[in-house]
Amino acid sequence: MQDSYAHCEAVVRAADKDRFLGALFAPAEQRWHLYALYAFNSEIVRVRELAHEALPGEIRLQWWRDVLGGEARGEVSANPIAAALLDTISTCGLSLDPLIRLIDAHAFDLYDDAMATLADLDTYARDTDGTLMSLAARVLGGDEAATGAAANACVAYAVTSRLRSFPADVARRQMFVPLELLDRHGVARVAIEAHQDSPELRAALAEMRAYAERAFAAFRHAATDIPERCAPAFLAAAVVPAWLAKLDRVADPFGTVELPQWRRQWIIWRAARRWPRL
Repeated sequence: MQDSYAHCEAVVRAADKDRFLGALFAPAEQRWHLYALYAFNSEIVRVRELAHEALPGEIRLQWWRDVLGGEARGEVSANPIAAALLDTISTCGLSLDPLIRLIDAHAFDLYDDAMATLADLDTYARDTDGTLMSLAARVLGGDEAATGAAANACVAYAVTSRLRSFPADVARRQMFVPLELLDRHGVARVAIEAHQDSPELRAALAEMRAYAERAFAAFRHAATDIPERCAPAFLAAAVVPAWLAKLDRVADPFGTVELPQWRRQWIIWRAARRWPRL
């Protein structure tokens, strides 16, 4: 089993650097379980990239549902991420329902449907990033206050992540900027897919950034009730303000935005040392 957890650590280190750095502040005996959760998430997140089409993607997602339900075909133990995840669920007494909701939420990624409303985006955020944060808090011994704080942290984190990936999402014909927001600003999806920059598109993206900022402010307030032992579950979200500030200064909404890894690492380290001051 140690090899399975080591594999998860390597996956998270490569695919989800901020969560990897946050997990380093957890006790060693709990850190492995965080890596299992995060590696599982990385596998689900990249299903569209690997499958290219919806049907193969649905088959991959169903295999993970079967893993959680004990019905997977083949030797599950041969998959190190599945083996570590099942061991984590058993050892930490985690519920399967949130993990199933995470899989179901990412089925949206397989299709070219646009996110309809901000409420839909909130639900997506809570079923994906919120699930990871709340389960990680449980692994670290968190109570209801700690897991409840994930409701705002995940919205801030997920919305910011979608703003960061906006150019890549458009290239894949994915639209996470809600249609209700685009309609309010008079922006057509076809114009976005044609990479047409406009004051209206910039205003829509600015409103989305403001939405993430409000969610982060609510999380910052809730963080005072989160015990320090649970902080590693939320440290990746500490980078949200820096990303939003960077996005505010972007000249081209279709351009790539980068935040140096050293700066993200420093922000996470500072948040861990100053917790709960973010």
